[in-house]
Parts: sequence; structure tokens; C-alpha cells
Amino acid sequence: MRFASALAGLALATLTGATTPTRVAIARLQYDGGGDWYANPSSIPNLLEAIAQRTTLPVERREARVTLLDDRLWDYPFLHVTGHGNMKLSDREVERLREYLTRGGFLHVSDNYGLDSSFRREIARVFPDRRLADVPLKHPIYNVVYEFPKGLPKIHEHDGKPPRGLGIFLGDRLAVFYDYEADLGDGWENADVHNDPPELHEAALRMGVNLFVYAITSRPVS
Repeated sequence: MRFASALAGLALATLTGATTPTRVAIARLQYDGGGDWYANPSSIPNLLEAIAQRTTLPVERREARVTLLDDRLWDYPFLHVTGHGNMKLSDREVERLREYLTRGGFLHVSDNYGLDSSFRREIARVFPDRRLADVPLKHPIYNVVYEFPKGLPKIHEHDGKPPRGLGIFLGDRLAVFYDYEADLGDGWENADVHNDPPELHEAALRMGVNLFVYAITSRPVS
């Protein structure tokens, strides 16, 4: 894990010079529309524990919960979205999410079977001139700590389609990552929740570590 430790040092240097003060933490986004934004309650705590154990990042062990209009939004470099139902953003929330991402924030959305259509609709409002596209397999998101030469692991079947890692880039920086037909959030949950095989639980956690480390190390500096 020497590579992860070196990356953690880089991450801390990045945070020191970041455009806004940040905490080394993950915030879950609370949104309107009727979807269960609170789904997978053990997922983020398990991911935070994995980050703490596998890197030297001083990550906070408790997940935060924020809305897009919360003043605390700017404190968190990593914003996680999940749920099974409808996601609806107000015009002001669309503006805030665009600003959050433009200022260096990272948005991870996990397709928890039922969120897809509403998320695609809302992210198109945030960036009407940018479309979700497959993130190249050579991108650091797939190798920054752990190697995923074939891309996202398939955790749950959903409609039986292959998993896809979709993203939106702002310049060279990946600002939005959408795990479609993969269900990483389910994979992060306690193993007895979905009875996933240990290797799938581990693959999901490893991919989550990659996501977080990339989000921290890719933040712009002033």
C-alpha cells in the first residue's frame, strides 16, 4: 500500500492549496422528488472505514448529510447520490450543483435501480452542453490505487446489462461519475444485507477507494 500512502500525501497537499477549505469526508446528498436518498445506510460508513484502513488519508468516519442549498456543501469534496426513485432539483439547486462541481467538487451517483431516468434528466439541466459519456478504461479512476483493467465491477444484475462508468469532464478533470448497472452502493453495504459474495464486496470497496482518492487528488489548486 505504499502507492496509496504516497497518493494520500499528494491529496493532503492538494487540499492545503485547494480553492475552498475542505474536509476529508463524504457527504450524502438529500434531494427532493420522492426517491429514497437515504438508501443503503451501511454503505458509506463501510467505504469510509476502507479508506481509513487502506490509505493514510485522515478521513472522517461518519458520513455527512447535506442538501444542495446547505452552506456546508462547500466543505465536502465528495458528494454521493443514490436511491431507487425520483430525483428532482429546483432551479436554485441546479445552479448550486453546477457551482459546486465547477469549484472542484466531485459527484458520485450510484444507480440503485430506479434512479437512472430522473438522474439523467437532472444532470442534463446542470450541464445542458455536456453529455454523460463512458470514462476511458485508462483513466486514473480505474487504476489510481487498485487496478480495474476491464472497468467497473458488476455487483447486482438489474436488467442484465453490462456495467458502465459514465462521466462528465470539466476540462481534464472528471467531475461527475455515474456507476450505471453496477450498483457500487449496494456492494459497499454490510455483507449480510444482500448476501453478496466476499469478492464482490471487496471489488466494490476497492472501486470506492479509487473514486475517493481520485476526487481528492484531482481537486484544482489556487
